Amino acid sequence: MPTMADVARSAGVSVATVSHVLNETRPVLPHTRQAVLDAIEELGYTPNTLARSLVTSRTRSIGLAVSAISNPYFTEILQGVEAAALEKGYSLLIADPHDDPGHERKVVQLLHERRVDGMIVAPSADPRELLAYLGRHAVPAVLLDRVIDGHVDSAPRFDQVCAENTEPTARLVTHLAGLGHRRIGLVAGLPGLSTTSERIAGYRQGLAAAGLPLDERLVVPGNSESDGAGEATATLLSLPVPPTALITANNAMTIGALRTLRARGLSVPDDIALCCFDDFTWADLFSPRLTAIAQPSREIGAEAVRVLLERLASPDRPARTVRLPCAFVHRTSCGCREESGGKTRNPGTTNSPSTPSTPSTPPPSTSRKEPSRDRRRR
Repeated sequence: MPTMADVARSAGVSVATVSHVLNETRPVLPHTRQAVLDAIEELGYTPNTLARSLVTSRTRSIGLAVSAISNPYFTEILQGVEAAALEKGYSLLIADPHDDPGHERKVVQLLHERRVDGMIVAPSADPRELLAYLGRHAVPAVLLDRVIDGHVDSAPRFDQVCAENTEPTARLVTHLAGLGHRRIGLVAGLPGLSTTSERIAGYRQGLAAAGLPLDERLVVPGNSESDGAGEATATLLSLPVPPTALITANNAMTIGALRTLRARGLSVPDDIALCCFDDFTWADLFSPRLTAIAQPSREIGAEAVRVLLERLASPDRPARTVRLPCAFVHRTSCGCREESGGKTRNPGTTNSPSTPSTPSTPPPSTSRKEPSRDRRRR
């Protein structure tokens, strides 16, 4: 089996130079680096990562702790993390904390015991044990998707990477208001998560921008999962004056809401309009096609890796929070008509399909007639 010394002789460099190329511990001239890489390829040299970790105190591995890995959103984040880590020569160890604070701390400890160089974690609704452990052991970490504002029980600040939540949710509200809706329900996420509180804040901002009053009864937690969203949707439909439009705050809750609407015999968007936070692969295959906020899932995962590697390179730099923009995906579940070629347009407007109208006070000409309450509640 070829050794590092064999690679050095073939490339005409020192063993130290080969080490610098492999470990990226010191800049190497491009032509020298290429000569080393060519020698590695020609000889079929495979680095001994275990021996290298004993010398460098680095395993070139990253721990990833995210719940609901089966959720398409987190699956795409995982793909982004994996691709970015592999590009930089890092392997990935994955654990599912199940959104349980106690289990979360245990899986993070297990990852730490495997001597990962750093961690990427999507924290639970109560991350105090997690943050205390990471801080106590000085584990380089990036918080993913769900951010922590300020300090929690004096825990140190951590780097954070997430999507914008407030403004995109507000846009869904103003879009529906622009179609004439005055009672817009929100199936919110699990209480305690930053994504939940930020999307509720966006919902309120959207109502204020549209000049609509806030009715707290129109905000019901679906607990970020399908069954809870189904129950939340049933609660909203049972109000004395039910909503004429719904916003679901993640993709799993969209499925639960649709299931309940179908069970009640309600048609989307004829009986009730629907917009959702989180686009997903099959959203374009529903009938009607789902109007949604699309998060840059893979980019979030890749950015988390970049931020973590920057932390490993500069342990003392200030913590930062990176927010990535979302996209408004305009389809037909909101009640807008679809023209030939699959383009979607607001009724009564001449706006480009990529920039739907979102007036703060909808004009009378675009007001949407509210469905019969008897039909909506059957």
